[in-house]
Amino acid sequence: MADAALEDPRLSQLSDVLDDDRSDLDAYVDRAIELGARSVLDIGCGTGTLACLLGRRGLEVTAVDPAATSLDVARRKPYADRVRWILGNAATLPPLQVELVTMTGNVAQVFLSEDEWAHTPEAARAALQPQGHLVFEVRNNERQAWWEWNRERSYRCLERPGRSTVETWVELTEVSLPFISFRSTFVFTDDGLVLTSDSTLRFRSQAEIQSSLCSAGFAAVTVGEAPDRPGRELVFMATPAGAHKSDGNCSRI
Repeated sequence: MADAALEDPRLSQLSDVLDDDRSDLDAYVDRAIELGARSVLDIGCGTGTLACLLGRRGLEVTAVDPAATSLDVARRKPYADRVRWILGNAATLPPLQVELVTMTGNVAQVFLSEDEWAHTPEAARAALQPQGHLVFEVRNNERQAWWEWNRERSYRCLERPGRSTVETWVELTEVSLPFISFRSTFVFTDDGLVLTSDSTLRFRSQAEIQSSLCSAGFAAVTVGEAPDRPGRELVFMATPAGAHKSDGNCSRI
C-alpha cells in the first residue's frame, strides 16, 4: 500500500524537497559497484532517486512503487529513461533475474502484517540470480528515535522558488510496539491549505528480520550499521540459498 502522503500529487512533488539530502544513497551505489551488479531491482523506489543514480552509471534498473504520483515525479528526472518503472509492489512483479535488490528509506518498515512482510523478501528472492544480493536498512529499535518525532525537532519551512513556502512537521501519535504511528502536517502558506497524513511503521527486531530472511530462502544474512547514520540504522545484506527455500541452516553474522 502506498504511503497516504504520497498519494496526493501536491505532497509527492514535495518529497524531494523534504529529502533534499540523499547522501544516504551513496552507500547503495557504492555497494552495487563493489558487488559488480549489472542489474538492480529497487523495491519501494519512491520518486526514483536511487534508480536514476544507478541508471546514470549504466546499470539495468527496474524500479517498483505503489504510488502512481511518486512514479510521475520519478519519470521526469534525469536518466529516468534508463529505468523500467513499474506501478505496484514486490508481489506483483513480472519475472526477473537481477543481481541486486534494494529497499531504501526504511521502506521495509511499512509492511505491517506478517504476511505483507513475508511476501516481500520472498519476492526479492524470486527476482534474484543465484549469486545475487538483497540489501536494505531499517531504523535501529534500540535508538528509540520515535521520541524525537515532535514539532519542535521536526519543524521545517520549505522555500519553493516562484511558489509559496510550505511549513511541515511530524508528531508522534501512538507508541504500541512493535507499531509506531505519527502524523505529518503540511501548511501551504499562500492559501492556508493544511494537509495531514497519518502513517504507521513496524519496528521488527534484528532477530525477527534475520529469521524472516532465512525463511524466505536466503542462506546468509549479515548486519551492519548505516555508514552515514551509525547507531541509528541497521543495514541487512542477504544472499540466496539457491533455487529452493532454505533448509533451516541459514547463517547469521
